[in-house]
Amino acid sequence: MIFDKNTVRKIVAEVGEFQMKYFRSMESDSTEVKSLRETVSFVDVESEKMLLNGLMPLVAGAGFYGEESGKSGAQDLVWIVDPLDGTTNFLSGLDQFSISVALVENGKSIYGIIYKPFSKEIYEAESGSGVHYNGEPHTTRLVSDPSEALFMTGFPYRSPARAEGFFKTAAKVLNLGRGIRRSGSAALDVAQLSLGWIQGFWETDLQPYDIAAGLVMMKENGIIVTNENGEDYNMFTDTLMVAAQPSVHADLLDCVRSGYL
Repeated sequence: MIFDKNTVRKIVAEVGEFQMKYFRSMESDSTEVKSLRETVSFVDVESEKMLLNGLMPLVAGAGFYGEESGKSGAQDLVWIVDPLDGTTNFLSGLDQFSISVALVENGKSIYGIIYKPFSKEIYEAESGSGVHYNGEPHTTRLVSDPSEALFMTGFPYRSPARAEGFFKTAAKVLNLGRGIRRSGSAALDVAQLSLGWIQGFWETDLQPYDIAAGLVMMKENGIIVTNENGEDYNMFTDTLMVAAQPSVHADLLDCVRSGYL
């Protein structure tokens, strides 16, 4: 797929600059939660409008699927975006939030870019062209054993009924590797997994806009991505993702199965 990737980078950078104008901009002694949430909602919606307006002219016939506005146009070739992944972090003043943009063809991610506005870090990948970090090619640092692995996850806020399974799994994973982290931005988690900075990840109830960009990054750098049954992960139908380096995936999958199933 030929399109101007420099323009995509420029678009996400401009959206990131817009978001930073509002990040930590409320008065430090403000306790008006409703006002804070309305500000974040405004940032979410306006960021998605900027992405929509910038991306749609780049690929003829492509549709759009955004967290805020939903689906429009064709979906066999579609831009899937999360304008602000890590909204709660943004609201709280934590810098772990990102912009996620993917181009998806026939259900498969073929291009993805994840941008962290606070640090201006760019994670990017295209099918067949590898993964780039801040413009430079970046392969995965592999571990040889699960005991060397650091894991990321997210709490099951969307499905409280799965909390018991989550905590059972977490207890097992805690003893499997070097520890567990929870960042609040699944897009950044899977991007960092693709680079080998963490070695395993699992989470329930992810939406396509959370991980569409990261899927092409993980595929390009050899990360195994499945559902809880060990089958290829489908971002549109599966409710649980298990992703890890080849030496780690089987053990992580066992932990997930014994916890959730």
